[in-house]
Amino acid sequence: MEEALADSAEMSEVITRPPLVTDSMSPEPLKIKKGAITFNDVTFRYEDSNQDEQLFKELSLKIPHGQKVGLVGPSGGGKTTLTKLLLRFMDIQSGTILIDQQNIAAITQDDLRSSVAYVPQEPLLFHRSIKENIAYGDLTATQEEIIQAATLAHAHEFIEKLPQGYDTLVGERGVKLSGGEKQRVAIARAMLKKAPVLVLDEATSALDSKSEKAIVSALDNLMKGRTTIVIAHRLSTIRKLDRILVLKDGKISEDGSHEDLLAQKGMYSELWNHQSGEFLTED
Repeated sequence: MEEALADSAEMSEVITRPPLVTDSMSPEPLKIKKGAITFNDVTFRYEDSNQDEQLFKELSLKIPHGQKVGLVGPSGGGKTTLTKLLLRFMDIQSGTILIDQQNIAAITQDDLRSSVAYVPQEPLLFHRSIKENIAYGDLTATQEEIIQAATLAHAHEFIEKLPQGYDTLVGERGVKLSGGEKQRVAIARAMLKKAPVLVLDEATSALDSKSEKAIVSALDNLMKGRTTIVIAHRLSTIRKLDRILVLKDGKISEDGSHEDLLAQKGMYSELWNHQSGEFLTED
């Protein structure tokens, strides 16, 4: 009894803690269709920071519908925080974040996140079948739609070779699958979601070069027609994107294509030169 009470006391503290991000009392209906993103004079600091310790100060950024943008820069520059603000895992202190000119703070968090597909560095898989893990992107998906998404994600090949195929259980957090296989399942899930905005947070950083090549091919399929933000340390994975932003100390220090930034001979050029050759072929 004492052990159970001690465990429940700790969980009660977590459950009763008031949420830091809350929905509006009268939320607007969702109007997001295409996924054009706008940051207007966004100021943000962490809750436990001093008033003058702002990560972003009046940051402004526009990403047109369908543009593919890479985020690079030193650790602590604000890359991951920028995507967390877009998903509204944290609230900004001032300014506005808009998707298709709709303030994300004016809609429910459920509506906002239904419009964004997110592929993290370490995908979260459930101890369920591969089919159910992919279908988490769209619970109404048919078997044919699941297989189509897996095929586009280059996952169908390895799934067919598993003992029970799509009905194979993946283990807790996908422990029965390799890193590359888990990533392809996560990509298939994101494809099934059909959200207009896509966020890729270091989706290939933990993979070897051979696995990365297969994943990048799947990501090319995933990014078609979507507004995409890609965080990457391997610059080879983002060199062909429409636009690359270099974030340093919460500011956009460089903005342009791969070729433009190399010509500027700034931080991006320095990072590129430090990386030893290409990880991927040109095909």
